[in-house]
Amino acid sequence: MNAAQLLPVFVVGLAGSIHCVGMCGGIVTAMSTTTRSTVIPAHAGGHAEYPLRRSMGSRVRGNDVAHVLSYNAGRISSYMLAGALAGGLASGARNMAALAGIQLGFYWLANLMLVALGLYLMNAWRGLAVLEQGGRVLWQRAQPLIAPAMKTLMPADTAPKSYALGALWGWLPCGMVYSVLTTALLSGSAADGAALMLAFGLGTLPMLTGLGMLGARLQQAMQRRQVRIACGLLVLAFGVLGLARAAGGVTPEWMEMLCLTPHP
Repeated sequence: MNAAQLLPVFVVGLAGSIHCVGMCGGIVTAMSTTTRSTVIPAHAGGHAEYPLRRSMGSRVRGNDVAHVLSYNAGRISSYMLAGALAGGLASGARNMAALAGIQLGFYWLANLMLVALGLYLMNAWRGLAVLEQGGRVLWQRAQPLIAPAMKTLMPADTAPKSYALGALWGWLPCGMVYSVLTTALLSGSAADGAALMLAFGLGTLPMLTGLGMLGARLQQAMQRRQVRIACGLLVLAFGVLGLARAAGGVTPEWMEMLCLTPHP
């Protein structure tokens, strides 16, 4: 998988990262400051609250930057592992009968998920929220096993703790991640699946790093309706283009490079 194929995935991560503001914005903002105790607010999915240090002021120090970057490195590592599992699973299934039909079905599903994500980002259709709710049920059942580890990692006042926290947080139920993981199923191998999710994770990095440095100011700006619509339309366009190609539409070579999914 070359850089040209990964670029559209990076762009989807970049545009879709406005969704990360609500998912991970609170913890990343809190992690960027470290002098007095506070609590990470519970995620909409219902996971437990955990204490985290937070400073009185707004000045960001060098070690705070390291904590934010370590957290994001852990989060992206989880995405890569999930992508490797998805790509490896599909690669192993290539020996199954009727693979062509299965692959075509996943191709349609992957692009439909992108369309759903674009509408979700625009708040035009909340279908992905149903999928996230299913993931939250599993997350809640896993909490008794995860809670001791989370408490051990709090406060996340060192880079290794921040990395481990990010690695756990990367498995939070997220419709945006599920959408791109569907594409990872079509990547062809565990290595390509991991590379695809790395590109996606790097696309979300500017937003979450910015949240760690700028906090509420960036959070408010990214929640504006105009911003959400623009980002949603961009992701929606990727999905519509992929669906047109799946339906047998003729697309120029330069447009083929904009599709996230390999040709069925």
